[in-house]
Amino acid sequence: MANHSRRDFMRNSMLGLAALPLGAGILSRSAFAQDLPRLDPGADQAQALNYVEDAAEAADHPAYEEGERCDNCMFYQAGTQGCQLFPQNSVEPAGWCQSWIAQS
Repeated sequence: MANHSRRDFMRNSMLGLAALPLGAGILSRSAFAQDLPRLDPGADQAQALNYVEDAAEAADHPAYEEGERCDNCMFYQAGTQGCQLFPQNSVEPAGWCQSWIAQS
């Protein structure tokens, strides 16, 4: 019986050790994500999606409707102010682009 407990302990310890790099990778990725550079509205991808840092500036765009902002879009990631459409950058929470879709 003692050998069985020791075997279980060793197996669980090895599984725990094997999972450490995965956990560390997730933690460091989220830590780095908070340091994303702000998206430049003049960047090619930003211009292609008509991104503006202030949603009010998009009032004349045919796809824009009052109240649409990055921070209420399904692509927005509040913890990092990131956007799935611009994965290398953060966006202005009050911004807008033509790919805006309401959060569900």
